[in-house]
Amino acid sequence: MTDSVPTIPDHPDFGTAIALAQQLLALEPTDAVIEAIARLVASRDGARGFFVTYLTSDEPWADQPAPALIAALRSQPTYVEDLMVRNLAMSTAMGLTHERNADPAMAAQSQRVSRRSAEHLRQLQSPSLRQQIQDLQQSLTAEGPFSDFLDRWGYDAEQRAAIASAIAPLLD
Repeated sequence: MTDSVPTIPDHPDFGTAIALAQQLLALEPTDAVIEAIARLVASRDGARGFFVTYLTSDEPWADQPAPALIAALRSQPTYVEDLMVRNLAMSTAMGLTHERNADPAMAAQSQRVSRRSAEHLRQLQSPSLRQQIQDLQQSLTAEGPFSDFLDRWGYDAEQRAAIASAIAPLLD
């Protein structure tokens, strides 16, 4: 029922976005819910909150995203593309970190987020998204647009190689 779809403010803060994403993901993926998701990911904190919730959720949406959801995400490339590229890199690197720390449950969760992120990126493909993936690829071995991001998180050579492997199929 569409009357249970929460109203999405123009610029929700991160915490509000997480709460809204949880509410939206608990609903059936109707047109009204998909429209609300598109509105939520139209701001940086809204998109961050949505993806943190969505990509880690137990909801089956994230494993096999509906075409309507992909269209909604594609309609907001400004934040969606950048965050999805970063989500793939971060979850891939964290999966390796959790393996090193002998934490198989957390490693599996990170690997699931990485897999989901890669699938969304595959479906979201656009020229601007492809450029961002190429920028990440360049930044893994040389100075590039994602160098500050990679350095800030302190990714080592093995993590960077894992990220390169995760993005390679997206560049074929």
